[in-house]
Amino acid sequence: MGVSASATAEIGGAGEADQHKVVLVADRVSKAFPGVLALDEVSLEVRSGEVNALVGENGAGKSTLIKLMAGFYAPDSGEIRIGGQLLRPDPAAAHEAGIATIHQDHHLIPSMTVAENLLLGRWPTRFGVLSRASMLRQAETVLDQVAPNLSPRKLARQLSPAESQLVEIARALAENSRVLIMDEPTTSLSGREVDALFDTVSRLKAHGLAIVFVSHWLEEVFAIADRVTVLRDGRFVGSKPAAELDHDAVIRMMVGRDVEEVTTQSVAPGPVVLKVEGLSRAGVIDNVSFEVRAGEIVTLAGLVGAGRSEVVNAIFGADPFDAGSVSVGGVALPPGDPTAAMQAGIGYIPEDRRRQALVASMSVRSNATLAMLKAVSPQWLIRPALEDRIMDKAVRTLSVRMASADVPIATLSGGNQQKVVIARWLAREPKLLILDEPTKGIDVGAKAEISEIIVRLAAEGRAILLVSSELPEVLALSDRVLVMRAGRIAGEIDRASLTAERVMTLATIG
Repeated sequence: MGVSASATAEIGGAGEADQHKVVLVADRVSKAFPGVLALDEVSLEVRSGEVNALVGENGAGKSTLIKLMAGFYAPDSGEIRIGGQLLRPDPAAAHEAGIATIHQDHHLIPSMTVAENLLLGRWPTRFGVLSRASMLRQAETVLDQVAPNLSPRKLARQLSPAESQLVEIARALAENSRVLIMDEPTTSLSGREVDALFDTVSRLKAHGLAIVFVSHWLEEVFAIADRVTVLRDGRFVGSKPAAELDHDAVIRMMVGRDVEEVTTQSVAPGPVVLKVEGLSRAGVIDNVSFEVRAGEIVTLAGLVGAGRSEVVNAIFGADPFDAGSVSVGGVALPPGDPTAAMQAGIGYIPEDRRRQALVASMSVRSNATLAMLKAVSPQWLIRPALEDRIMDKAVRTLSVRMASADVPIATLSGGNQQKVVIARWLAREPKLLILDEPTKGIDVGAKAEISEIIVRLAAEGRAILLVSSELPEVLALSDRVLVMRAGRIAGEIDRASLTAERVMTLATIG
């Protein structure tokens, strides 16, 4: 269902006569934090009826610029104007000026309904009493434009990630927003949900909303953006119409160099390291069997919900299983026992590194040695010299970039955080390394570095079990691909027969 021009005008979007007028300007803004110059005289224009994709490696300054535009930070120099008026560094002022930000983590109140969240702070009253009938009518009017099939009575905690995002977009419209900032909006969405989101963005853009779109995925950038603005190391590199750019040109602007594709070296595999037989868990995994050999990269591919993460969680002992067996080096592992899996020589990098792999408030050094606590703390006392030995090796072999090993790991870029997690497990000299979506949420330069690390580890003789949703990554890194569908292995593809079409056919049809 499209957005009518009249309805958009009522809710706050620009009319069609105002298409492509400059709505928001960041003029040579700079921002420094202790020891870090996050932005150095960066400029940006956001126009009505246009999607301006803001791209750059992690640490390029995208998040800082977004927070300046949203009023969370004050620029040290330069200024931000919206509608020609200077923006005060205050989130409420940015909100009132018509700037709405949709963050990666949704900001809905779980116990409230969709309608209550949509009109939060502006609930309609009659004679001083909340008018639920009026609230529902207003919510339905806005939802009709972005999510016509979503009930305003539904509780926020019952929403899918895609529905939550649509509610936040609807709330931005209801609040008379002129600028919509979308920070990595597709991170938790399926391919079909991404398509639906892009349809919504296109409709809003067509009726004058100015949109800043932040994404690591260049395929998405070229699918939705009218203009691409690139930052690198806190500086403005350039801003051009998307039609004048291609993937390689944007990558060169982002990293300052060409990024070569990394591919597996395809050496002859060694003995079987991991053997999985008949692994099953009711409603989740159904009779999964496969092997991974030393020096081999085996990838579990498939669509979201196919059961890939559930399989690797069961192998590592993080999740139980009802039937089947897992063995490493011929020795059977007890189910549901991560300690036994670690002692057998398994290292596991989970999909959600922030929640499952990192302790954000702890230092880089402490995070790097979490899997080696006994080794670095004989007699129950942590010895910094032993921690430093592990940290020095991580910096040397994985090129971890940081101000110091003492800074909180939350201050590192996503790619460097991931390298620290890998270093943690390499310190244990694992026979098998399981990597679940290892390049998710990291920039193109760091992605190439992580891929190089994976290929190098396999060449050194480690068995690698990879989970990936990115077809280019699957095609480039895999010696063999096991395609999962509905909790089962739908088929196996060796490297000689590996194509995107075969992977997708097995993933969607079986």
